Amino acid sequence: MEVRAKKSLGQHFLTDQGVARSIVDALTAPAGDVLEVGPGMGVLTRYLLERPDVDLRLVEIDGESVDYLLTHFPGMQGRLIQADFLRLPLEKFFGDKFLIIGNFPYNISSQIFFKVLDYKDKVPEVVCMIQKEVAERIAEKPGSKTYGILSVLLQAWYDIEYLFTVGSGAFAPPPKVQSAVIRLRRNSRTSLGCDEALFKAVVKTAFGQRRKTLRNSLRPLIAAAGADSAEAGADSAGSVDTAAPVFDLRPERLSVEDFIALTLALTPRATAFRP
Repeated sequence: MEVRAKKSLGQHFLTDQGVARSIVDALTAPAGDVLEVGPGMGVLTRYLLERPDVDLRLVEIDGESVDYLLTHFPGMQGRLIQADFLRLPLEKFFGDKFLIIGNFPYNISSQIFFKVLDYKDKVPEVVCMIQKEVAERIAEKPGSKTYGILSVLLQAWYDIEYLFTVGSGAFAPPPKVQSAVIRLRRNSRTSLGCDEALFKAVVKTAFGQRRKTLRNSLRPLIAAAGADSAEAGADSAGSVDTAAPVFDLRPERLSVEDFIALTLALTPRATAFRP
């Protein structure tokens, strides 16, 4: 019994056993509860089950893959969840901490990372294979043209390591792009020190028009901050100083800490973040 790779699900099954073992070995945190996302035909599952420190659960949306896994891996009943990971309430299946591993479908990898951010206080480590271009973007430092929204939002909470590149010949069917394995480890940050929702809005708005200076791309948020300050009765000291040098920059020049400072500058004084 084989599973047909479905283009609609972005399936490219890893067939290189050496790569599979290396991915599983890259899971270095004290494992405990581990969730494998999109196990397919179980190329990672086989090696995860060999690790005595791993209490494994799997989530797979493809019914054909679910049937394959139940047939070829005894004991999967009760551990294998047939569901859309993006819609799955993970708190129903895990208590305190759990690690995530998987060959993420390339067409939804960004959405998976946004979900990881929703559970950042429960997920200390992620090891995954994704499209090489996306991996480089996530791990990139400020100043690069590939540095973007996911770079900032993930690096705010995780240390990112680009581990190794995987060629298209390691898959069936071979993808048209190269792949890469990265590891995310939760950093020591417990708070941004600013309003987190506004931080996300600043980052997304800034990179939404990345060729513009922040003075222009953030104009709606600057106007909103000024209007909110005025409505709250704040004095002129509470207005946004758009003459500050940071507003002459484009978003790829800013570090996480710079974006935090920028968020604080755009926070109306009357509703300023209080930890």
